[in-house]
Amino acid sequence: MTDARRVLGAAPNGQPQTGPGEPILRAVNLNKSYFLGEVIYAVDDVSLAIDKGEFIVIVGPSGCGKTTLLSLLGGLDRPNSGEVLLAGQRYSRLNENGLAQLRRNQVGFVFQFFNLISHLTALENVSLPLRFTRMSRRAVRERAEQLLDMVGLGQRASHLPLQMSGGEQQRVAIARALANSPAVVLADEPTGNLDSKTKNEMADLFLRLNEEFNQTFVVVSHDEGFARFAHRVLHMRDGKIDKVEAGGR
Repeated sequence: MTDARRVLGAAPNGQPQTGPGEPILRAVNLNKSYFLGEVIYAVDDVSLAIDKGEFIVIVGPSGCGKTTLLSLLGGLDRPNSGEVLLAGQRYSRLNENGLAQLRRNQVGFVFQFFNLISHLTALENVSLPLRFTRMSRRAVRERAEQLLDMVGLGQRASHLPLQMSGGEQQRVAIARALANSPAVVLADEPTGNLDSKTKNEMADLFLRLNEEFNQTFVVVSHDEGFARFAHRVLHMRDGKIDKVEAGGR
C-alpha cells in the first residue's frame, strides 16, 4: 500500500498558508438570494470559521441551503454579499480565472453522482486535475497511481467508470479530489447513491484521511455515519445555521 502521508503531503502547486491560529476556511455574512416571484434567500447571513484538520458536517432539510452554501465555500458560485476566505485568499478579489485557479489548486470536490468522465479510466480521471500543473507526464501518472492505491483501487486503474461499482467510482472521485493536495475537501451527499455497507466504508475512508493526514473536510450529508465522525455538526434551516452541535469525535 502506498505511503499515503507522503502522497497527501506532496502538493503539486504552491499554496498560500494561513498564520498561526487562523482558520483555513472562513465565511463572513454570506448571502445568496434568488428572485422567484419574491426574493428567496438560499443562504441568509451565514458566518463560520473552519480550522485546518476539522471535519465539519452540514445537515438540514431539503431546500434549506446546504448545497448552495457548499457552492459558495468552494467558489463554484458567488454570493450577493459577504466574503469567503480560503487559506488567506479573499474570493471577492479574484476574477473568474483566479477563482478557477483557486478551485483547481486548493479545493477538492466530491459529488453524490461521482461526476467521473465515462470514457476515461480510473487512472485518467484521477490524473485530470494534475494535467493543468507543471508536473511531467510520468510524475502525473505516478501520483495518480499512488492515490488510487491509497483508496484501495490500485488494481482498478485501467477500468472505466461503468466497469466499477458505485463505491469504487466514489473512491476514484475521492482520489481525484485529493490530487492537488487541496486545503479543503467539500463533499455534497457523497454517500447518497450508495448502499448501507458501502456508505459505512466511505465514511470510514473520510475519517481515516482526516485523522491520519489532517485533511480538512466539509460534508453535506443525511448519513448519520458522517455526523458520528464530525468534530462539529452545523444544522441549517431556511438558509441560516440555526444550531451547532459537537459531533461524535
